Amino acid sequence: MSREARRWLKVAVWAVCLSPLAMLLYQLWTDDLGANPIAYVTAVLGETTLRILLASLATTPLRILFGISWQMSLRRLLGLFAFFYAVLHFGVWVVLDHFFDWPPMLADIAKRPYITVGMTALVLLVPLALTSTTGMIKRIGGKNWQRLHRLVYVIGILGVLHFLWLAKKGRQEPYYYAIVLALLLGVRVWDRGQAFLRKRQLLGRRVPSASRLPLGESSERLSTD
Repeated sequence: MSREARRWLKVAVWAVCLSPLAMLLYQLWTDDLGANPIAYVTAVLGETTLRILLASLATTPLRILFGISWQMSLRRLLGLFAFFYAVLHFGVWVVLDHFFDWPPMLADIAKRPYITVGMTALVLLVPLALTSTTGMIKRIGGKNWQRLHRLVYVIGILGVLHFLWLAKKGRQEPYYYAIVLALLLGVRVWDRGQAFLRKRQLLGRRVPSASRLPLGESSERLSTD
């Protein structure tokens, strides 16, 4: 893919990712946020966070399954947008829902599991966002950066749990997100398993055991080692 095509692709991603926020602002302008505006805005921001997070998690499985790689350049941008919407989601809860009334908020975080896992996911997103720049990758080292950013799998699981435990009975959407996440993680586990098996087969071919050699050849090799 050419540099120009990549530039326009990122412009399209920016437009798609910002469209939910633009729609909310338009609905606010036209007074069309429903009977419970705070709950509606919180829900839209939360679901947008989860959708973008799953989109970022889908980049590697797409490469594994179909051998395409153009989407890998979008992973960092999608991760930052997920963090952006997570902060907005949290901000609405703090500012509009509780008006900075910290004691009941802290009590809710401790007592309500769906808030606990949601807050944990947000806290884990912070170091990933702070280390998303090329300079930070060089500063902490590529391997350390990769280890740190594996937290995104945990964050995805916590995000789905947050939605599952929060949603009212009868809603099917949280289960769709859970299925998508399970498929994405399943592809990664399958790929790691295939890589492990290939490595074992390669080592088996390069280093034959002494028990597979004829007795005389085995004794001769042992004496010369």
